[in-house]
Amino acid sequence: MQSEELQTLAITALNDLQAINLITYDVRPLTSITDYMIICSGRSTRHVKSLAEAIVKKAKQQAVTYIKMEGERESEWVLVDLGAVIIHVMLPTAREFYNLEDLWEPIKTAREQQSR
Repeated sequence: MQSEELQTLAITALNDLQAINLITYDVRPLTSITDYMIICSGRSTRHVKSLAEAIVKKAKQQAVTYIKMEGERESEWVLVDLGAVIIHVMLPTAREFYNLEDLWEPIKTAREQQSR
């Protein structure tokens, strides 16, 4: 399955369960660890866990062979790794604290300056 298809699969699963404030980043120009990064929030630990499990379920239905999930026990921040797509499902408080969106901005700026 191509990275764009995995991205669509994850976004569909998240939208089906009404993920909050979903953001997608194409990080191919920034890193080689993954192609896309998705960040979203859930309303409660139960919602966060359900969102992550929905992604895993859809991926398994599509015979995705690489699926890793971390953090489901506490469910404040669950990471779903599909290889080409990494999904961070977080409680709003955890998302605000770790601020992953701003973490990528300095890397993007540095890479843009290098390419000039």
